[in-house]
Amino acid sequence: MDGHHSPRRPPEREGSHNYDIESTDGGGGPWRQNVSSSEALLRYSNNGGGGGSAREPLLRKRTMNTTSQIAIVGANVCPIESLDYEVVENDLFKQDWRSRKKTQIFQYVILKWTLVLLIGLLTGLVGFLNNLAVENIAGFKLLLTGNLMLKERYLTAFFVYGGCNLILAASAAAICAYIAPAAAGSGIPEVKAYLNGVDAHSILAPSTLFVKIFGSILGVSAGFVLGKEGPMVHTGACIANLLGQGGSRKYRLTCNWLRYFKNDRDRRDLITCGSAAGVAAAFRAPVGGVLFALEEAASWWRSALLWRAFFTTAVVAVVLRSLIEFCRSGKCGLFGKGGLIMFDLSSTVATYSTPDLIAIIILGIIGGIFGGLFNFLLDKLLRVYSIINERGAPFKILLTIAISIITSMCSYGLPWLAACTPCPVDAAEQCPTIGRSGNFKNFQCPPGHYNDLASLFFNTNDDAIRNLFSNGTESEFHMSTLFIFFTAVYCLGIVTYGIAVPSGLFIPVILAGATYGRIVGTLLGPISNLDPGLFALLGSASFLGGTMRMTVSVCVILLELTNDLPMLPLVMLVLLISKTIADIFNKGVYDQIVVMKGLPYMEAHAEPYMRHLVAGDVVSGPLITFSGVEKVANIVHALKITGHNGFPVVDEPPLTEAPELVGLVTRSHLLVLLKSKMFMKDQVKTSGSFVLQRFGAFDFAKPGSGKGLTIQDLDFTDEEMEMYVDLHPVTNTSPYTVVETMSLAKAAILFRALGLRHLLVVPKTPDRPPIVGILTRHDFVEEHIHGLFPNLNPHKFHSTSMGG
Repeated sequence: MDGHHSPRRPPEREGSHNYDIESTDGGGGPWRQNVSSSEALLRYSNNGGGGGSAREPLLRKRTMNTTSQIAIVGANVCPIESLDYEVVENDLFKQDWRSRKKTQIFQYVILKWTLVLLIGLLTGLVGFLNNLAVENIAGFKLLLTGNLMLKERYLTAFFVYGGCNLILAASAAAICAYIAPAAAGSGIPEVKAYLNGVDAHSILAPSTLFVKIFGSILGVSAGFVLGKEGPMVHTGACIANLLGQGGSRKYRLTCNWLRYFKNDRDRRDLITCGSAAGVAAAFRAPVGGVLFALEEAASWWRSALLWRAFFTTAVVAVVLRSLIEFCRSGKCGLFGKGGLIMFDLSSTVATYSTPDLIAIIILGIIGGIFGGLFNFLLDKLLRVYSIINERGAPFKILLTIAISIITSMCSYGLPWLAACTPCPVDAAEQCPTIGRSGNFKNFQCPPGHYNDLASLFFNTNDDAIRNLFSNGTESEFHMSTLFIFFTAVYCLGIVTYGIAVPSGLFIPVILAGATYGRIVGTLLGPISNLDPGLFALLGSASFLGGTMRMTVSVCVILLELTNDLPMLPLVMLVLLISKTIADIFNKGVYDQIVVMKGLPYMEAHAEPYMRHLVAGDVVSGPLITFSGVEKVANIVHALKITGHNGFPVVDEPPLTEAPELVGLVTRSHLLVLLKSKMFMKDQVKTSGSFVLQRFGAFDFAKPGSGKGLTIQDLDFTDEEMEMYVDLHPVTNTSPYTVVETMSLAKAAILFRALGLRHLLVVPKTPDRPPIVGILTRHDFVEEHIHGLFPNLNPHKFHSTSMGG
């Protein structure tokens, strides 16, 4: 809706400006010839940088709001908008900065630092309470089941165990399906898209925050093979958004002194800090959190933001450390050392030689292959799940219950396949384990024996990872046990991710990677000096590199998790190898999910086929433009029949000697101006002083995630409709412009780097109208370009663009 239609589109479209979707303009729906609004959602993607063909539609026919592009957010379909990251430099803005006193500027800076402090405190607190709840709920469930098994009431134990899991899973799915469908999944793709400039209703709403916290607690406690780390990133972003928009009007939580942050630019900074805080709270990895935000989440970065994000994660680390010290006194129930995952491997002395490096290279290759396969299978399965999930909330809950039953049967049933092993004489801890967590689970074995498969399955995921990472336990796990566990976790990790429960991929990937790392370590034991626990760590790194394609942040997170700095060179090597191998097959998992959800994400590099086009080729026209002094009826009509968010303002005679581009006026500014009813009887240019006296810059501030002003909220008399309004004071007089002959590739890089919503295209020759059209996010989308140029085959250029 950024103001344009295309002459290349079929005639019946003309005038139906609703199709020219603004920011919605973007990402998943090709507006193709002969496409009705309900069918405009066929998703195609380039299959991760290599060749690739058109894919099956992820979403079927839909009757939705046609004035907006649509994408999947969480487990629901929502209209999406672009965000206004650009500074609107109009007369009001300039006057506001001229009149701003030093005390106000100081207040703004202090407020920003106060907010990042609050984000750190709240995210750290939520992270701790999340862990506390999971450890106690899951611990109670495991103790109850374990006590029944000691009495040899095995069938009763299974029903208690499966029943607890079922109730927890159904509760998580119910609150997610009915209260906030946007909370399903990890939330990292949505946060990534938001920071790229894509907004969708309820991505960061208070209801999403509530469901993300409690749904994650219930989901992890239900024994699913999923983690709370991805949801913690989304939780941190939601907390930052809630603070940054001055609270929530809907829930009567508002603060007027936060009005400084009623714009997308400041919110973007805070949400970047929030996502960093989420990782720091999930892994107790403050530096890893900052690097995650820089490498994976943020599309736009500057040094001041690095400093603020670092401060936020430092606050999180201090909060977690102090709360864990408090729990050491035994006041936190079953919250043991298992709580906030920290797998200390620092006692292991890592000395490695050439044969070890061969083993590391093998691990990296395996991680890349398994990671590529994991992403491929997840892609296929999510497409199947979307068909089930779109049938409504009851189907989402039924799917979750089905996966819960399968998970319970695996984690209770598979340990029966393992033989009982006599306890090692030199065991560092009690064997068999008494209580909830430990390396040696008794399960169905006689006294003095333990079941190694139960030690992995019949534990929380954090404890299972701790057991796999443990050193000095070369003979603790049988090879058959590790193969069974790897197969189960790999498959369950894939089938669990698409259900309507807040779920992260970090833990399933670390679990599966640690298992095959241990397998490789055991097989290569004769030629390698490394402990199997260290091989498990390197296996986790290789699988993380193979699925998520992050290198620096994963490396630092793993080192902070395990407190094992001597392993740094090996972790770096294995990550680089696994990422390189996996990139041959497809994109990283979050990039794939962004494409699949139809979020119009703009990559940092332009696609090669864009070099063969210029800005004038894809820009849409004829335009809807306004005169500098425009009739009220014309503005109201344009706002009602279009979904555009930006309109060029062109002064024409008698206001100027020749047509002249004044700038760009946004829908939200027009609505505020119309609501004030400051109209004139004649079409004359004013000084604008009465507008400057009547309004302050904050009157035009963007509302938060709640509903803003719409044209339907305003009523005008016939007399008012015939009057005029001066648009000059609210027009952005310095919009970004490009000449129509500029390469589309360069325009795309400029658009992405500056975080724009509108990019005006001006003519090359002076004897034409002063504006050719507007480029929006939608105009850079492959499907849109392919719709205009059906003979252009983008895929034939892709092989040259691998990896950007």
